[in-house]
Amino acid sequence: MSESTSSTLQYRFDGPEEAPVLILGPSLGTTWHMFDRQVPELVKQWRVLRFDLPGHGGAPAHPAGSVAELATRLLATLDSLGVQRFGYAGCALGGAVGIELALRHPERLASLALVAASPRFGTPDEFRQRGVIVRTNGLDPIARSAPDRWFTGGFAAAQPAITEWAVQMVRTTDPGCYIAACEALAAFDVRAELGRIGVPTLVLVGSEDQVTGPAEARTLVAGIPDARLAVVPGASHLVPVEQPAAVTDLLVRHFSTAWQQPFDTGQTALPAAAAPVAAPAAPAPVAMPTAAPAAPPRTAPVAEIAAAAVPPRPVAPPDRYETGLKIRREVLGDAHVEGVLARADEFSGDFEELVTRYAWGEVWDRPGLDRKSRSCVTLTALVAGGHLEDLAVHTRAALRNGLTPQEIKEVLLQAAVYCGVPAAGSAFRVAQQVIREETTPAE
Repeated sequence: MSESTSSTLQYRFDGPEEAPVLILGPSLGTTWHMFDRQVPELVKQWRVLRFDLPGHGGAPAHPAGSVAELATRLLATLDSLGVQRFGYAGCALGGAVGIELALRHPERLASLALVAASPRFGTPDEFRQRGVIVRTNGLDPIARSAPDRWFTGGFAAAQPAITEWAVQMVRTTDPGCYIAACEALAAFDVRAELGRIGVPTLVLVGSEDQVTGPAEARTLVAGIPDARLAVVPGASHLVPVEQPAAVTDLLVRHFSTAWQQPFDTGQTALPAAAAPVAAPAAPAPVAMPTAAPAAPPRTAPVAEIAAAAVPPRPVAPPDRYETGLKIRREVLGDAHVEGVLARADEFSGDFEELVTRYAWGEVWDRPGLDRKSRSCVTLTALVAGGHLEDLAVHTRAALRNGLTPQEIKEVLLQAAVYCGVPAAGSAFRVAQQVIREETTPAE
């Protein structure tokens, strides 16, 4: 695969070419090596394809800003290999890709396993805040805290080599791709669509998972018509790493017994995958310690997939209030917007609707400026007007919109020249406090 293209994903095959294809999708911050200990058993029945997320494991750093885009790139990779039908198991963000495939491309999916997954991953604010921290401090704070999120305390203490492997795996991820993946998770919410998933589904979760735990797993099982739940004792978020034998056994049993017939011909055979080509030179991925030596990564040839011609449909005008509410939440955060709307009453409610509809649904939605530029303009205007309370809110918004603390400082220095030193001095004090709060990693 050429590193100049963003249409496909870095991948590797293991197992016999004539076997049906089973795909394993990794979680945010990990590489395909998180499934190293499942592969030896799985390749006895399947041709296993593992892929890396953009910018992970030395993959080309072409950020994907949505789960749908990741699914599209995966399908383009499979199309280039001649793989039409497959089973899929994904962990966390990889599980979200599996849900997207089941909802939008059910004809391609024979069976599904969702590991440490959720129909909505926390709140959008949590992942956008993580993006702010990475943009300001790099990935080191996230990397150092990864073992606490991924493993039980006992496992982390007993397996220092694997703990360090986890830290290094996150640390070597491309920051821009990591931030884009956070944005993808922030926007992912399929709670209302789970009933449309028609593929046999295993929902697998560690009993000690504090990220997407048994409660989220039960939500998936309750919403997906043909789903069953497996809770693995003594495991946290990266359950395939912490309890590899249990996860392997569950995956083998599920995909051996729940492989749905193709929609059209009723045949279960899959086309053999084309022989993959060698990968280009890339930074060495971090491999899990004590696992069997991995074969060199193999990647997909470049392929342009032509879209079928679809006659245009009449497009209804957007609801500016709903558009504005969505943008207002994305920029200012759910908690802030919900607080403002909760305080609105009969007297102020019309004003909040006006602001949402016209400021956010009209002006902030215009294509002429990106959100970073609009934040720069907004900060300058608030300094000029002396609106320090709103300046605090929009400093947080500027960080969410991609400005770094250094760039915010430059905006305020520019404002000092044209709006006055006293106004800018007050603005610096407000912005400094907000930046400290927003960019200090949690202990």
